[in-house]
Amino acid sequence: MARRNRAPLKADELGTESIRSLLIKYALPGIIAMTASSLYNIVDSIFIGHGCGALALSGLTVAKPFMDICAAFGTLVGVGASTLVAIKLGEKDYNTAGRILGNVILLNTLLGALVMIIGLIWMDPILYAFGASEATIGYAREYMEIILAGNILTHIYFGLNSMLRSMGHPRTSMVATIVAVFINIVLDPILIFGMDMGVRGAALATIISQAIAVLWQMVIYMNPKEIIHFHRGIWRLDAVITKRALAIGLSPFLMNIAHCFVIIILNNQFKAYGGDMAIASYGVINRFVFVFAMIVMGLNQGMQPIVGYNYGARRYERMLRAFELTAVCATIVMGCVFLLGEIVPRWMVLLFTHDEVLIEQTILPMRILSSSMLLVGFQMVAGNFFTSIGMAGKSIFLSLTRQVLFLIPLALIMPLLFEPEPIMGVWWSIPVSDTISALVAAVMIWVQVKGFREG
Repeated sequence: MARRNRAPLKADELGTESIRSLLIKYALPGIIAMTASSLYNIVDSIFIGHGCGALALSGLTVAKPFMDICAAFGTLVGVGASTLVAIKLGEKDYNTAGRILGNVILLNTLLGALVMIIGLIWMDPILYAFGASEATIGYAREYMEIILAGNILTHIYFGLNSMLRSMGHPRTSMVATIVAVFINIVLDPILIFGMDMGVRGAALATIISQAIAVLWQMVIYMNPKEIIHFHRGIWRLDAVITKRALAIGLSPFLMNIAHCFVIIILNNQFKAYGGDMAIASYGVINRFVFVFAMIVMGLNQGMQPIVGYNYGARRYERMLRAFELTAVCATIVMGCVFLLGEIVPRWMVLLFTHDEVLIEQTILPMRILSSSMLLVGFQMVAGNFFTSIGMAGKSIFLSLTRQVLFLIPLALIMPLLFEPEPIMGVWWSIPVSDTISALVAAVMIWVQVKGFREG
């Protein structure tokens, strides 16, 4: 056991190097990885939008919350376990950190199988509830049947990648993601057009690419030189580890579930007031914003091990410096969404479709949704900060304020105030909710930072 008591240099650098250089080192691979990861959905949308039409794009929009709910269960395990690993490495508890790896594999397998079975059994009712119509459910069903079949692989892929970052291997995690995305991009046109599989081809390309990435990750974790690797004694569920990891991961899990629930409400509101084309418009805007949101998530991934380690080591000033720098960078990133969405919205829509009706119907809503983007980056970082230091309750509350407490009531009420164009009320409910929730996040961060500095 003496070998496992040796401090890993990769983790120790989190408590010694400058915060700026650490954030660059850890966030840049995360940004590249998350941006590349966003291409899964973006590339699928581009090929489907141009090759299968606006209704297929609407069907994919309906399927996305279903897919995101499946991924949320992987996040529940992956984010919670990786955060716990960072904290344990900061505490020099390498034995517990090693056992977390086995729990990640087992939990992701169990949850992945459960979600797959439930999703396949009740697929049509779920898709109709998510906003599908008779014209779009066929596309949504074809896509989700393939995605659900590979759900266990998806969970394991994201879980192991999160662990790599917390172990001090952000570049390895980045490469795994880029490899998967590259394979996905190559397979998309082959399966969608070459083999005439349509939306099924897009889904199959995603699963095949993730399966190859998982095999590569497994090879890395088989290396006994890694401080955390596969070995005897880790292949059983540990009640304490499981409870702690799930408690930490509960916040991003609830954030994702809440986000999916919000999309379901919005899809149904768009369907009621604007039909399938309004849902397609929302899908286009979501994918445009999604690219930049994933960059912020990459920043959050870079911040998470730095904050988690220094919180575990009780180095609060370093922890707060990492948060402040990440928040500034996130605001700049989402500021790009604001500028592009306000100045050149037509160009952004043209990336996904040449359907002139859909283009004209999407330009104004894109400007509306872009209006609050300068605030969204800070709100995302604030929620991740609380997750990174294990304060799940506060992170959950922040998640729920934006997604549930504000947006859902506003999306249901504001259309009544925008007669004779109630659809505008649905669009405006989103930036109003973003603004209110950002203010709440600012207050909570101010109180927490004050407590750290006074304590």
